[in-house]
This record gives sequence, C-alpha cells and structure tokens, in this order.
Amino acid sequence: MTEKIFEERQSEENAPLDFVRAQVAEDVRNGRFGGRVQTRFPPEPNGYLHLGHPKAICLDFDVAQEFGGICNLRFDDTNPIKEEQEFVDAQIEDIRWLGYEPHQILYASDYFDQLYAWAIDLIKAGKAYVDDLTPDEMREYRGTLTEPGKESPYRNRSIEENLDLFERMKNGEFPDGSKTLRARIDMASGNLNLRDPVMYRIRHAHHQRAGDKWCIYPMYDWAHGQSDAIEGVTHSFCTLEYEDHRPLYDWYLDQLDVDLHPQQIEFAKLNFTYTLLSKRYLRKLVEEGYVDGWDDPRMPTLAGLRRRGIPPKSIRDLCNRVGVSKTNSTVDIALLEFYIRQELNLTANRVMGVLDPLKVVITNYPAGKSEEVEAINNPEDESAGTRTLPFSGELYIDRDDFMENPPKKFFRLSPGNEVRLRWGYFIKCEEVVKNDDGEIVELRCTYDPETKGGYAPDGRKVKGTIHWVSASHALDVEVRLYDRLFQVEDPASAPDGQDFTANLNPDSLQVIRAKVEPSVADLGAGEVVQFERKGYFCLDSKDSQPDALVFNQTIGLRDSWAKIQGKA
Repeated sequence: MTEKIFEERQSEENAPLDFVRAQVAEDVRNGRFGGRVQTRFPPEPNGYLHLGHPKAICLDFDVAQEFGGICNLRFDDTNPIKEEQEFVDAQIEDIRWLGYEPHQILYASDYFDQLYAWAIDLIKAGKAYVDDLTPDEMREYRGTLTEPGKESPYRNRSIEENLDLFERMKNGEFPDGSKTLRARIDMASGNLNLRDPVMYRIRHAHHQRAGDKWCIYPMYDWAHGQSDAIEGVTHSFCTLEYEDHRPLYDWYLDQLDVDLHPQQIEFAKLNFTYTLLSKRYLRKLVEEGYVDGWDDPRMPTLAGLRRRGIPPKSIRDLCNRVGVSKTNSTVDIALLEFYIRQELNLTANRVMGVLDPLKVVITNYPAGKSEEVEAINNPEDESAGTRTLPFSGELYIDRDDFMENPPKKFFRLSPGNEVRLRWGYFIKCEEVVKNDDGEIVELRCTYDPETKGGYAPDGRKVKGTIHWVSASHALDVEVRLYDRLFQVEDPASAPDGQDFTANLNPDSLQVIRAKVEPSVADLGAGEVVQFERKGYFCLDSKDSQPDALVFNQTIGLRDSWAKIQGKA
C-alpha cells in the first residue's frame, strides 16, 4: 500500500523526491520497519510555536500521510521550570490550525518510569554514573573541538554506589545542580556529544502533568530516542543542529533492549529576514511588555499570525516552495507575503473601508434619499456572489484619493475631474471646502444619475475608480495597522552595548478610526476581508465586540501610485 502511494505521488508530480522522502521511500521498498512509516512532531511546551516550526510540522505530517503512515504529536515536557499547560494547549491549537490532526497526542513525561528503569540498566551495565561536578567544572572537563576532555574524578564509582546515589537523587535528598547522571562513553571522542553526556539533572519543581512525583528530569538526548522507540516511530526528523547528536541517539538505543531502532534524519530549518524565531527572544518581548502577549499580531508566533488573519495554506505553500535541504538559509519574508496575498486574493471577500475619511457631499443628489447598489463579493470567486451597498448623498472617501493640485498620472479625484465610485456613480469635484487652518474638510461634488453601476450610457470613460462608504450607514471601527516588528533585516545583530530590542520598529503598530460598510457587522471572529484598494483585514478574535469592532491589518496591497511617487 505504501509503495503504491509513493509511486502515485512520483507519477503525479513528475519530479524527484527530496532526500528525506527518498530515504523513506527506500526504506519502504526494502521492507525496513516492515514497510511501515511513523513520524512524530516533538515540540517543547515552553512557549508558543512560531514561523520556524511549520517546516518541521509539514514534513512530519505530510511524509506520514504520503506513505500511508501516521504522525503523533509528542510533547518533550522534560523541563518543568519553563513549561506550562497554556503552551501545550496553544501548540495543539496551532497544529490543527495549520491543517493537521495528530494520530495521538503523547508526552515524554508518560515515559518517565521506563526511562528511569532504563537508566538503572545502564548503571548496572557500567555505562552510566552519578557525577558531582558542578556545571562550570563539567564544561572545563569537557575539553574542546581540538583537545580531548578529562574524566571526572567520580567516573569510576562502583555500580552499587551509583545505584544508591541515583535512587537518592530520585528521592529528593540532594539540592538542584549538586549531582547529575551521566552516560559513560568516551571523554576523548571527537564528537563532544559523546563525552559522557548528562542524562538526568536534579530539579525540585512541580511538573504540569507528573505533579511532584519526580525531582530528577531526563535531558532531551536521553528522552528523545527512547520515546521514539517506545511509540514505534520509524523515522525521526530533526533539524541540522541535531546531526552531531545522531551518534548519541544511536548509542543510547544500541545499549538498551528495545524492539525498534528509529532512523534519525536531519534537515535545514527555516529562517526569515526581519524576524527572530528564538523562544528566548520571543519570551523577552512578551515578559518585558514590548508586545501584547504571545498572540500579538506582530509576533512571528502561529497564534499571532492566526490572529492577524494569515491563511494557514499560505504557510504550507511556502514550506512546499522552499522544500527540504541540508543547507541552512534565510528566506526573504517577502516570499511569505507573496503567498499570503496570493491565497487571500482568491478567498477573501471585498468590502468598502475608508481608513482616513474625507467627507463628500453630492449637491445634486435628492435630499434625504438613499438607495442600494450591487457589488461583487470576490471577482476571483464567482461562488462568492454579490451584496448590496447603501448609497446616499453624503459619503466618505479616503483622503489620499483626492489632490487639490494633482501631478500628471494622478487619476483619482481632483477639482473639475470626474471619477468612478466603485459599484456606484460617476462624480465630479466642483468645490473644495477648508477650515480656518486651510485643512480640507469637505468636497462638494455632482453625480451623473445615468451612471449607476459605474458605467456611462454615452460610452465616456474615466480613468480613476475610488472606494467609498455612505456616511449615514457606515460603521465606525478601530483599525490596527501593522508594520514589521523589527526595522533591520537581521534583528539579532544589535548595536554595540545593546540587545536585539534596539532593533524594534517604533512604528510597528498604529491604531486609527475608520469608516466601513455595514455588512462587516456580520463577519465572524478571525474572518478576513479585503478593504478594496487598501489591503486585507481580519476581525480581531480577542478584542473585537459586536458594538466595538476591531480590525487587524493582515497585509497591504501594492499601490501603483505609491510606486510612481517612489520613483519620483
């Protein structure tokens, strides 16, 4: 069955498989693991998932699906000091939002008893010992890439003494950091990960699942491979920094009586310009109040992207486009923005939204009259249908759609110039009204009643089309305009004497009041629409209320006039 799926996939795509899929396909053909494919995504619940994670998520789940296998979500919950149930819940929601459903949701903490028993087996076999070196001493004894390490003076304790000390560690007799359990491998190894790595450390901390049962917790390298083996994982995908850890992954499994030895395969992680993806940095932004929580729409977390209205398909499309490689690289964030626009152009309905309102009075429109005009919801999707917009003699247009003394190639509204109101009528500006400070406060225009729908029976053409809302029908809403959180391409590279927060963009958020058409009152939380000619906006799922709507800017549209101005 899995081989058939593989052949169909190759035939459909008519392209060679990436090296990860090629390895899996070879294992399936050779009957390794009984021809079975099982993967897992193993996040640490110490923060929210971010833009660096979807590549691994897509690879884990897609490979399993493509080869007829299963993929589990397994939390690496081995560090109770930084882990919280909030992060567990958020990560489950993020993965489902991306479009994946785990076969099972599992936890490394479920295996603490088995891991402890296996550690005792290694002690009995003379392959693990209790060490009293401090962290600083351990670093000193470890050696360097060019110099071998030194054996700990506690390395040759007897098996009986090690068993006794390890049990007392488990029973809570020693303070944090006073002792560790280390694997007894080779302090002269050219691979630093094999120089007697730590397996357990003492941490008197409450665990969100295990409670207070344990005060010793396994290190990732000790828990990872064994958890894979317990669950039946066949292929364990990791990012490149774990390539040097693979000999340790294999060593642990080779020493134990396990039925399965999974294959670890490493691939390059995904990095972006103008973005920081280290949880250490993201935690600082949250805890020190630079942003409004992990789900702030400026954050590169999946929760923040979801709240901003980023479609999950655009992220999956990006991951497919970037592909799987063995070379770390940084992707221009503009590539993600391309996929976001591409997806929303097809799926987001259009509405009228005026972000910087300028009042227009149509002087020859019958007083007190209002009517409806028909508008297409999405020109890219016929099934989206149409809607009606209220039209009246007093409107709002965007202030930048008018210029009193326009240059060439400005085809929007100006004195004596005629433009088309989208889905409405042709109007011509007859008079500009200013206040005592010389600020334009109102435009007085005339309309052609024969041009309803935006077309003239006599065939005359206008070059400009602008959007609008009826003043008496428009809803007053809050709009949050977002720019990039960091103003430099490499945010981690900070000026001398400063940290990365020196690169934060002070203008990453601007809050304004806007006028929008009344149909937006029917939108659901998180729904994205295009404010015509302005960009894509999402009804905020956290702060928006029925009587106080809040829209988050998802992404802007390219503006041809802005390009002309830029060239000038």
